[in-house]
Amino acid sequence: MSGLTTVDVTFPVHFGDMATLSPAAVIRETREKTFVRVDRLPGSSTAARKAASRAVKDGLLLPVRRGLYYRGRRTRYGVTAPRAEEVARAVLGTRGIGPAGYSAARAWGVTTQIPPVWHIATLRTVDPIDGVIQHERRNLARADLNEKEVALLELLRSPEVYVEAGWDALVEKVRTALRSGEVSATRLREAVPGEYNRSVRDNFARLEATVGMAA
Repeated sequence: MSGLTTVDVTFPVHFGDMATLSPAAVIRETREKTFVRVDRLPGSSTAARKAASRAVKDGLLLPVRRGLYYRGRRTRYGVTAPRAEEVARAVLGTRGIGPAGYSAARAWGVTTQIPPVWHIATLRTVDPIDGVIQHERRNLARADLNEKEVALLELLRSPEVYVEAGWDALVEKVRTALRSGEVSATRLREAVPGEYNRSVRDNFARLEATVGMAA
């Protein structure tokens, strides 16, 4: 993954009174590269399901999983599909999730390895998502972290594995992220005590001492 840009997975059409629109009309007006949830379409559930099915037949939507569709971009080769990480965010939400393993290392720019699937750390797992491996974490304090902060906690589980250039390279990445506001020392400090993995707690203490994190 090249970055941590969050995909808009909430219903993307904003009208003054959606109740006056048909589900088919809302689907047609939905912007490309966003998700459509049947339970958020106007009208009855039956009408919404039928409209989504027709849109699939017409090549307007791609089915992702039950009740969830993707409004891809039409090309000469068909409708573009969402990336695995986009589907994961649409299904799991965006609170408390973030890349794990080499996906986390890619997000922090500390590896050249490209994982064949996207690894995600999540507070709850769901039915399998194609192209995604889910890792359940039970630290509820992660709900207040952004994706890059979650990714850092995941790196701290085994930095010797995931950080190719060594500990000092990770330290410099963290310093830069703190200066830019991409990550918050305060949020991280509050979340770390809830980590079950001791390596995360120990490595964060080492990182905090080295970087000199300010509140």
